[in-house]
Amino acid sequence: MLVHYQAIVHGRVQGVGFRYFTQHEALKHNIKGTVQNLENGSVKIDAEGSREDMSAFIQAVKKGPMFSKVTDVELHEQEETKQYTSFSIVY
Repeated sequence: MLVHYQAIVHGRVQGVGFRYFTQHEALKHNIKGTVQNLENGSVKIDAEGSREDMSAFIQAVKKGPMFSKVTDVELHEQEETKQYTSFSIVY
């Protein structure tokens, strides 16, 4: 069963390769969706996948890449899926 989450990641997550890291982890865990920087310095992830894959993906996101410092992840399960076919960075 496909689950759809929207996550807002707070901390030092811009300018440290966070979006590329997120895309790499999404591919590794078979997650589809998007990642983008927000004007307030946080990062927004819109992601779909199996509940098991999503759990592993979210754990990786909470850790972040080497130079990042994730302080909080707001996780919101969405009722409807968007049927993404890939995982992309939104600029």
